[in-house]
Order: sequence, then C-alpha cells, then structure tokens
Amino acid sequence: MSPHLNSGLAHPSTSVLLLSLLLPLSLSSRALLHQDPVHLPSLVPHVPLPLSRSRFSAQTQLDFTTHCNASCYHKGEQERRREHLTEQLAFETLYADGSRTLTTMDVEDDYEGTISPALQPPPMRGWRVTSRHRRQKRQIYGADGRFNIRGDHFLLDYPFSTAVRISTGCTGILVSQRHVLTAAHCVHDGKDYVKGARKLRVGFLTPPYINGTKPSQTPTKIPLVRWVRVKSTRVPKGWIQGPQEVSMDFDYALLELRWPHRRPFMRLSVAPSSDDLAGKRIHFSGFDSDRPGELVYRFCPVEDESNDLIYQHCDARPGASGSGVYGRVWDTALERWERKVIGIFSGHQWLEIDGENRDYNVAVRFTPLKFAQICYWVHGNRVDCIQD
Repeated sequence: MSPHLNSGLAHPSTSVLLLSLLLPLSLSSRALLHQDPVHLPSLVPHVPLPLSRSRFSAQTQLDFTTHCNASCYHKGEQERRREHLTEQLAFETLYADGSRTLTTMDVEDDYEGTISPALQPPPMRGWRVTSRHRRQKRQIYGADGRFNIRGDHFLLDYPFSTAVRISTGCTGILVSQRHVLTAAHCVHDGKDYVKGARKLRVGFLTPPYINGTKPSQTPTKIPLVRWVRVKSTRVPKGWIQGPQEVSMDFDYALLELRWPHRRPFMRLSVAPSSDDLAGKRIHFSGFDSDRPGELVYRFCPVEDESNDLIYQHCDARPGASGSGVYGRVWDTALERWERKVIGIFSGHQWLEIDGENRDYNVAVRFTPLKFAQICYWVHGNRVDCIQD
C-alpha cells in the first residue's frame, strides 16, 4: 500500500521524503551547475490565418502509448532544416466559440539551412543498459511508489498547488496567472479536437473548509473542484497530423483561462541534461485514474533522454497525462536551486533498440525552440521571451 501525505499522522517514510526534498545541496554540487546560459531563438510570428471551425469529432485517449525504433530515437541527431522548423513551430489556436486560426513562425537566427551550434541540443547519452523491472500493470514499475497528497496543508502548498485538472480527464500545470500547460493528446488526437474540448474547463482543487463546510460538520474526505472555462487552446503543428512516433515529441498544449487565478504557478525552463538536475530526478503530480479525486505525487531518476523526450520509470496511470514534469534547476541569476517545469508527461512508449524491447514512461522535453514557442504563447511578444 502506498504511503499517504495528510495533514494528520503521516507514514514514517513520508517524513524522510519531505526532509530529503527540502535539504539544500552541497556547495560542491552547486558549483557544477554554473554553465553558460542557453541561447534562446527569437521567433517571428506571421499574421494568423483563419481556418474552418472544428468538428470536435475525436475521442479522448487517456492511455497514450507509442512505439519507437532506433531511427526515431536518434532522429534528434539529424540536421533539421529551416523549412522543417517552420512547419513544427506553426500552431493552431482554438477559441471558445469553435473558431480556429493557424499561425506560422520563422526562426530569427543566423544560420544556413540548419540550426546553429548554439541551438543544438546537448549530446545524447546513448542507449543505457539498466536493470529491468517486472511490470505489474501498465505504467506501474515494481512496487507502486506514488504518494497521495491529502489535507489542506499539502493541497494548497507549492508545488502541489500548481497541479490542476483538465475536464477531458487529464492533468495540467499552472505556468502563469492565466495559462495552463497540458498534453496535446488531451485535447486533440492529431486530426481533430476531442469532443470535450468544445467546452474545455480547468479544475482547481478546493479543500472542504473553503467550500463552506461548517466546523460542526464532518469534513468531506475528497476535495471539491472549482471549474474555470478556457478562453483559447494552442496546439503545435508538430502534433497535428504527424506520424505517431514523431508527434509524441510535440505532445503539449497551452490553455488560456478566461480570467486570472490567484494561485502560485511554476516557471518554465529549457530542459537541461539530467546530470544538471538536482539528484538527477524529475517530479510530477497528477490525477491518476485509479485514484479518483486524489492528487498523486511521484518522483524518480531519469533513465535516458533523447533530443525531445525524457525516459523514466515514474509510476503513473491514465489521467496523469499532461502533468508538468519539473526538477530542481540551478538558477544562475538567483544563485539557488529552483523548481522549474522542464517537460510535460505524455504517456508510455515501447522502444525497440538492437532487437530488444524496453518500455518506459515518457515526458516531452522543452528544447530551446519549444521553450521559445511556449513562452511566446504565454507572453504574446518576443521581448519577454528573450529576457525570460
């Protein structure tokens, strides 16, 4: 049985967990993180083009699984030409009334045909031979290492308070006062928007006492949800009508709320190499389908990474898709470790390398180009993204 976080008596391992997450790292570890700043590309948007209204004919697929072989695993090492970049960085915007637009973008950097060395991703570590875990059921590896987040104290505490529900059954993360990141497959199947995207909403967990529960009444065990309508949804063109093994690289979408929320949000960051993450660990909280009404937290080491994906064995179930994957990243300006969103949990992938099948849970990595694209979606201008 998994340990539970609650406002009363906690499992002994929970105290150890929280203490380990709060302890500062040594000065020697901090020194390793003083690196040259990442060069961010400057994106130039074109005038949005009107599209036909969406039919909302797709079905939501919460248990998202893909297959990949050596060619798609190593494709990040191949040269990417300007015309491919412009196709991938284009994006659709879906508005609450069902209308759509397509916005294309150019990369304003001095290079001839391919990405300049400053924009190249860090070298891949190659295929790592790891110990195999016997899988009990899909997306759970060995003993279930997830923690239920319970009690007012934890639900409203950062970083757990940044996790929100998506009305299509997925999870999202707050990244600004009006914006939520989630997985693209939660709102779009690659060809059309899902039925639930017609009236898309974002749910904020609300502890019972905020919902008007009187002191004399027995508190509700499961927190209630306050729903907020979505004003617009943006999906990268790299996801729409792309081959399945490629489109997983662009499995992210940004939702704009109708009005600002008052909760803390988590800043974005270009995904560093796992060697540059505190403890080489990633974390995320989501609304797993096998634990209805509960916010579930987990953390685990990064097993491997490609140019666009993070491979790991964090225990997860359908419903966790769209969770913001974060790590402790050294912030040079602030001179301290900061939790930052470095990717979005997508789902499960079978990898076939050298005739051997391996299975992983997978998150989309925020490359410099993806970061610049999402930052433009949030801020609506280029200046803030260059300075972010």
